[in-house]
Amino acid sequence: MKGGKIGLFGGAGVGKTVLIMELINNVAKNHGGYSVFAAWARRTREGNDLWLEMTESASSSGRLANSKCALVYGQMTEPPRARLRVALSALTVAAVLPRR
Repeated sequence: MKGGKIGLFGGAGVGKTVLIMELINNVAKNHGGYSVFAAWARRTREGNDLWLEMTESASSSGRLANSKCALVYGQMTEPPRARLRVALSALTVAAVLPRR
């Protein structure tokens, strides 16, 4: 399979961040591909927590410099047009990453 999309919905405190990290990790290990994670209308704290957890786990294993993951976030406080651009920016990143 070349390419794929995954959608994840869930309420507060159900472990979405853990599932996202596992999905990104499994794509990297099993398929050797790139992962682009886009989230809009999210709290800044949630994005920061995900980034910190990913950098801590990658730096402890020495894989931070060779990361094949991109995170694109739009904050909850941004206007709708700016949040729409998060999805478009993630598509652009996903199209450009494999060419590098």
